[in-house]
Amino acid sequence: MQSRKKIRTKTSLRVLQVCIIILGLIILGRLFQLQILDYDTYNPLSRENSLRQEVINPARGLIYDRNGNLIVDNQPIYTITVTPASYDPKNTPILAELMDVPVEEVEKRVQEARDYSYYRSSRIFTEVDFETFSIIQESIWQLPGVGHQIESKRDYPVDSLQASHILGYLREVSKDEYLRTKSYHLGDKTGKSGLEMAYEEQLRGTLGTEYIKINAMGQNLGSYQDGALDESPKKGSDLYTTIDTELQLLAEDLMQGKQGAVVALNPENGAVLSMVSAPEYDIRKLSGRLDKTYWDSINADTTNPLYNRAVSGKQPPGSTFKPLMALMGLELGIITPETEINNPGYYYRGRRYNDLADPGKYDVGKALQESSNTFFFWLMDKIATQKGLDKWHELATSFGLGEHNNIDIPNEVAGTIPDSTFLNRVLGEGKWGIGDQLSLGVGQGFVAVSPLQMALVAAQIGNGGYKVQPHFVSAIRQNDGTMLLTNPKKGKIDWIDPDEIAVVKDGMRRVVTEGSGRYYADLDSVKVAGKTGTAQNPHGQDHGWFISFAPVEDPKIAVAVLVENGGYGSISAAPIASLLIEQYLTGEIDRSYVYNYVKTFEPKKQKTDEEEENIDDQSQGT
Repeated sequence: MQSRKKIRTKTSLRVLQVCIIILGLIILGRLFQLQILDYDTYNPLSRENSLRQEVINPARGLIYDRNGNLIVDNQPIYTITVTPASYDPKNTPILAELMDVPVEEVEKRVQEARDYSYYRSSRIFTEVDFETFSIIQESIWQLPGVGHQIESKRDYPVDSLQASHILGYLREVSKDEYLRTKSYHLGDKTGKSGLEMAYEEQLRGTLGTEYIKINAMGQNLGSYQDGALDESPKKGSDLYTTIDTELQLLAEDLMQGKQGAVVALNPENGAVLSMVSAPEYDIRKLSGRLDKTYWDSINADTTNPLYNRAVSGKQPPGSTFKPLMALMGLELGIITPETEINNPGYYYRGRRYNDLADPGKYDVGKALQESSNTFFFWLMDKIATQKGLDKWHELATSFGLGEHNNIDIPNEVAGTIPDSTFLNRVLGEGKWGIGDQLSLGVGQGFVAVSPLQMALVAAQIGNGGYKVQPHFVSAIRQNDGTMLLTNPKKGKIDWIDPDEIAVVKDGMRRVVTEGSGRYYADLDSVKVAGKTGTAQNPHGQDHGWFISFAPVEDPKIAVAVLVENGGYGSISAAPIASLLIEQYLTGEIDRSYVYNYVKTFEPKKQKTDEEEENIDDQSQGT
């Protein structure tokens, strides 16, 4: 009996020992997991019991023009933050009173911060004025969990410079954006258009981290371990652009009160010297805290100032397409420089296609000079019937039409250069013919291009047939001073013949000296080549076009101007382009009468076909 009792006692002790050993192993295992395996997870949380982790935003990269002048800077602003783990909701009325906002607004923002992270500080009010910021600081002892950051907003040091569609604006990231990536936190801003969006990764920089000792009231007791654990933010890279500020200011001035676009390029390398989409929006009103009234007004504006007409707009190019048609006709052997076509005042192919050019014999040079529709209707007829629409499409797209040219701002459109597949889809297979193709030869019908693309056409004719990539940024300067060049592409358009392009350039020069461009585009100081155009608009007054390059022998600038509802390109678009060329190549504008004309320009009512028969030379806009 006693022996059994001893056995039970021994067994109980052994079971107890085993239980103690197992429990000890469990505890040791858990300690090992917490201290070693999950160190990265729980160590920051343990520090947050007595520390506050503050995210330090880096200074955003700066933006310079082609001459090294600063055009986008940073201006300091104050931000109020909250750390939900240390914040007592009972203090919300106090914070609301100090901020002079409704209690509901504070509750909403604190809840957003809590949803984002319970332990990390988040912005709840940005761009706080200094007086309010000072009041908050004086009362910080009443508001455990409330802190501040000194951040920055975009500043534009060149007075009156907008460049809104080039530079773009910043907006707070959405909830989806900051939840999708660790790169953003609640209240961070990101580029939403223009260069700010295209170069967001380079401009943004790298976040820093600062650990601050706090007491039970959440008050700042200074840096933890003298900043040994802190990580400094890294400033964003700076952009060096190709923008000519003086030219941009003039282009913006000339396009005030108009709808349309201007694009000026360096024909040698595709560098964008100036780009304006009119109307613009006030970039300064979008640089800091969102002005909701202004934001609502520009979104409701029927002229759509947020829309970048220069790269996103699609319009028929009208007669500005004719120089490219001439090149294609010469390349395909359908015409020579001596080929003459009789123009009786119209072209007949099943029906009459009227021509505003005087009746008579036209070679390619004269056809460009006088913008004879008959010549180019005939040429398109021959190309379509002898070579086929797809061959025409192939040659036209090699100049950058109907495709993306990879400019370094967002929302570039490809436009439309139709081929047989396109017409089969739109009109139906076997349901289209020569009548649907003739208008393509004069830049009408299904042809749709952007002002950027027509500037490229002018640049690539001017430079002798080299395809260039349009771009704004020439170099990126990193924090260590390293300059990274962007090296945009450039290559010969393989079908271009130097003799043939010389014929077209001569015809474009004659447009300016003897044709419809002679009134406003011909300069005494610089030899300019160009082509006017008037694009039919079924919704109202026609659109005015002008493409040009100068000097003719060695072009330094190519310009495309579109004035929507401007009527004839010779009197609406050509004067604007000529002033830009004059400013860029001579450094000043001597023709004040042309400047005053542009500033007071109002489109003339266009005439009917019958009235056009008696129109004077100045009004011939094709």
